[in-house]
Amino acid sequence: MLEIKGIRKTFNAGTVNEVRALQGVDLTIEEGSFVVVLGMNGSGKSTLLNAVAGSFYVDQGKISIAGKNVTKWPEHKRAQLIGRVFQNPFSGTAPDMSIAENFAMAAMRGKNRGLGWALSPKVTDALRERVVTLKMGLEDRIENAIGSLSGGQRQALTLLMATWLKPSLLLLDEHTAALDPKSAHQVITLTDEVVKRDKLTTLMVTHSMQQAVNLGDRIIMMNKGKIAYDFSGPEKKRLRTEDLLDCFEEIRRREQLDESTAAMLAEQYI
Repeated sequence: MLEIKGIRKTFNAGTVNEVRALQGVDLTIEEGSFVVVLGMNGSGKSTLLNAVAGSFYVDQGKISIAGKNVTKWPEHKRAQLIGRVFQNPFSGTAPDMSIAENFAMAAMRGKNRGLGWALSPKVTDALRERVVTLKMGLEDRIENAIGSLSGGQRQALTLLMATWLKPSLLLLDEHTAALDPKSAHQVITLTDEVVKRDKLTTLMVTHSMQQAVNLGDRIIMMNKGKIAYDFSGPEKKRLRTEDLLDCFEEIRRREQLDESTAAMLAEQYI
């Protein structure tokens, strides 16, 4: 469903601020798989998600979604295949428009938009039925501006909008990081329910190791723009947060050894 071959991305190439964000990443995600991406700050996990979404073009490599080579597709064209939920609850929606109008736009993703047609009684009834499942009492507030809601309510609605048309690929960009613990738990529970119900191919970036071990069927751990670990199947099911902490510690230890070796080699040539 998602196939990534040898993608590379360098920002500010040739300058003192050069950052090699992705360094030859290869990744294949099967249809219906739920993959969680972990990594320390600067590891490349969010850059990987943005590369797939089309937020920028990669320098090298190929990205295919649902059998289509989207490497040179702009972000708005990839939106025909992708549903995305951002870290900021106030991203990806129009705050001054009502809940119903925001859902109408989501329902018209990849089509010629016309809110008058999209907000038909049939669509409105379907919207209320979907919103009822949130158990937040929002089904009677669909005419309210979405910007008037709490972060948790808005993020839950954004997730429903992103999955309204059952996208070929769902991207979740640390979508609970900005929420309070209670709201984060609600949104994560909803995420698990929606992904399982609709069998959505999902790529989720998170800092939470607890979420990583509890969700999905595969964990990718990134470091310095590369995939450092890849756990799936029975191995993934056995993982605990302590195991992931050990992996992070192993990465740090290897980096310290690399730095020490580099320093020793440098001394030999002084």
